[in-house]
Amino acid sequence: MKIFPAIDIKDKKCVRLVKGDFNNKTEYGMSPIEQAGKYKDYGFKNLHIVDLDGALTGETINLDIIQEIVTKFDLKIEIGGGVRNFKSIKKYTEAGVEKVILGSAAIKDKIFLKEACEKFPNKIALGLDAKDGYLSVSGWKENSNQLTLDYLKEVNDYGASRLIYTDINRDGMKQSPNFEETAKVADTSNCPVIISGGVSSIDDIKKAKELNNQNIEGIIVGKAIYDGDIKLDELVKELDA
Repeated sequence: MKIFPAIDIKDKKCVRLVKGDFNNKTEYGMSPIEQAGKYKDYGFKNLHIVDLDGALTGETINLDIIQEIVTKFDLKIEIGGGVRNFKSIKKYTEAGVEKVILGSAAIKDKIFLKEACEKFPNKIALGLDAKDGYLSVSGWKENSNQLTLDYLKEVNDYGASRLIYTDINRDGMKQSPNFEETAKVADTSNCPVIISGGVSSIDDIKKAKELNNQNIEGIIVGKAIYDGDIKLDELVKELDA
């Protein structure tokens, strides 16, 4: 089970949002680069980064920070947040990230997703953010009226190399992930799935492993680390357990 500690970047700072709400955010003292270094020191190999400035603007606002993290710490990074064109994907892949996450742009335009997977083989992760079974887009402000599993079946053969499934109702709430729905997504998906949203304790990591679903590749842990509910030395043990 891969564990992806999360870094959300806004105005060059580490922040966490509750249910994606920019008006409900917590800022943390460490810079994204310091935080990435801390994860590296503890022995983590993977990192989930969201550029919230990018999500708002559609530009690769924090490319320099991402580049520095890749160069300094040799971590496998998946990056998302407002990636809406091939130029942005190219910038990130050239910066050395492992996966570029396409979310709203891929849901609104399936052809863009298909072409991105063809142009950047093994580099595209599909981010599916769902609320009550329906996909949400545009920073979770809009409901797409598409059922998650219906959309997934339509794009399953396009060539995404990873799928990140987030239950919005759980995100930032520390109420445990929606394991049941994630398992359904994993059973449908042609590519490995990452669990996201709501991780609240080490027990959630253990539960994810107990699902014993061969298609679940890993889990993202964010707010619970920053708030001290999960200690990094405990979490890193789950990498090897």
